[in-house]
Amino acid sequence: MLCQYCKKADATTHVKQIINGETAEMYLCPSCAQELGYNDMFSSMSLGLSELFGSYFADSPVSAISNSVIRCEKCGSTFNDIARSGKIGCQDCYTLFYDKLLPSIRRMHGKTHHEGKLPKGANEEVKMARRLSELKKRLNQAVDEQNYELAAQLRDEIKEMEGGKDGK
Repeated sequence: MLCQYCKKADATTHVKQIINGETAEMYLCPSCAQELGYNDMFSSMSLGLSELFGSYFADSPVSAISNSVIRCEKCGSTFNDIARSGKIGCQDCYTLFYDKLLPSIRRMHGKTHHEGKLPKGANEEVKMARRLSELKKRLNQAVDEQNYELAAQLRDEIKEMEGGKDGK
């Protein structure tokens, strides 16, 4: 069988990807496989992990041929590289590929905003700041929903908390 990429040499590498239930298969010659990054696929001994995490980064099979490839200036990664490996190249990739990564991050985590936990020894000031921030978000939401009774209650609670902070 001929290589499906260059259509010249004999294919020795079979690549099969199943992404969101859709199967894509490619038969490549050794030079095309190396050019497309399939030569050292199993050298890291993370058999299956790159395919598992990589499937989160693509809604359809990763295209091997692209006319306009966008590369990160810092690390040189393309979105296809990220989709294939399941690993983000560097912090600049998050900014560059933000629109493409956001749906995948939502699918994996359920949301895009990190809401970490407070350590057990966190002081009262930190807890108060968190609570105040939460109340302000709820106040804005109540105003947006035109729930003015709740908004007035939240406003009063915020004023009380802020007044209590100044009095300490």
